[in-house]
Amino acid sequence: RDALPARTLVSTVMSNMALDVFMREQGGTLVRTKVGDRYVVEEMRRSGYMLGGEQSGHLVFMEHSTTGDGILAALQLLRIMVARQQSISELAGLLRLFPQKLINIRVRHKKPFDEVAEIAHAVRKAEQDLGQHGRVLLRYSGTESLARIMVEAQDEQVVNRLCADLAQAVEHGLA
Repeated sequence: RDALPARTLVSTVMSNMALDVFMREQGGTLVRTKVGDRYVVEEMRRSGYMLGGEQSGHLVFMEHSTTGDGILAALQLLRIMVARQQSISELAGLLRLFPQKLINIRVRHKKPFDEVAEIAHAVRKAEQDLGQHGRVLLRYSGTESLARIMVEAQDEQVVNRLCADLAQAVEHGLA
């Protein structure tokens, strides 16, 4: 807590919503960036934040390094375990992840999603169904001809249903 200036953590849009909830419960804030550790580091530098990372495992401790470093992350985790006298499983139990599903759909064209009526309608419907209890993220891969669909909510059945609906819309609209 005290080692986190401005009580702010930086992560990407792909990070689980549980991180938002956890940070709020701890009196902090989660700042989200585009996918990629370079965007996390850019935001950390721009705003003076000290800790950031992404779902893929890159963790950046700005006080020590400007890049993700697995050994540094392991040492920091060990430091916390010793200081709190808790096991790694006890620490992991502090964060209850929301069900999240990510699927990739091969596409021929990378047209803006909101310009494809079927996709735009499916996104609006999914967001309406979720309200404040989940989220939808559609984005294109930066390196492949793929549309990535991520749905996250408190209910896994809802996640699966909405992900299937969105996948069908993307397949019809872009595949």
